[in-house]
Amino acid sequence: MANRITSLFGIQYPLIQAGMIWCSGWELASAVSNAGGLGLIGSGSMYPDVLREQIRKCKAATTKPFGVNVPLLYPDIDKHIQIIIEEGVKIVFTSAGNPKTWTAHLKQHGITVVHVVANAKFAQKAADAGVDAIVAEGFEAGGHNGREETTTMVLIPLVRAAVNIPVIAAGGIATGRQMLAAMALGADGVQIGSRFVATPESSAHQNFKQAVISTNEGDTLLTLKQLVPVRLIRNKFCKEVEAAEARGATPDELKELLGRARAKKGMFEGDLDEGELEIGQVSAMLRQIKPAAEVVMEIVTECENARKELAAL
Repeated sequence: MANRITSLFGIQYPLIQAGMIWCSGWELASAVSNAGGLGLIGSGSMYPDVLREQIRKCKAATTKPFGVNVPLLYPDIDKHIQIIIEEGVKIVFTSAGNPKTWTAHLKQHGITVVHVVANAKFAQKAADAGVDAIVAEGFEAGGHNGREETTTMVLIPLVRAAVNIPVIAAGGIATGRQMLAAMALGADGVQIGSRFVATPESSAHQNFKQAVISTNEGDTLLTLKQLVPVRLIRNKFCKEVEAAEARGATPDELKELLGRARAKKGMFEGDLDEGELEIGQVSAMLRQIKPAAEVVMEIVTECENARKELAAL
């Protein structure tokens, strides 16, 4: 499965594990990297000293490439960037902000930079900023999402036509057949989040993992659109947000309802009623908690088998 993505990152398969807050610590990242994909540490839920510890533990657990996902709106972003440079991390995925701010600085230190976008316009801007690859994340994805609500099926060809650098598809991908479909649309690789939440190595709370594999079609909702759109499992908190939006709540009222640490409460501490439970639509297809390495091999094997089936038609 060698291609531009495997060459860019020095990995075996063009499969990246998303750097999800509260779910993507060193155990998950190292497990995915050891299995031939690219594991990412999700730094958005980490204090700087925690990030440094996570990076060091990941380096001790794998000799393979791994990276760090950095939300650019993080309050201590300068500290995170400095730690990444000091610890010798060679791959950074940025999201939720302007890639021009840090891309050149990171690349000056020999770091490969990838930026996450939800539309073709920002894919072009990220390419102009000098990033090495783009993650094009469709409306189906969990967590924070694009306001355009463009699905992965539509987004990937749009982004492929807009840029010449490698494109990584994300949103609604959890199987080998979906991986092959994304690559048929023009992606060079895939980034997968929800499927890796339901693994023993994920740092998510067991309650949240069980909720993910119990989710059915229609059980997630893109909400909080007046703030930053986020896809959540429908629970008590999500329904409160729905009700507030239906009565015309202002952004300030929604911020008050959201409060602090909702995501931590739900995904990391396991409060399935009051917590913010971020997950993708593809969770409706997940029914088992499996080791990350097994997930990687299942996806890669199914992709190869599906490719052969199509070639035989």
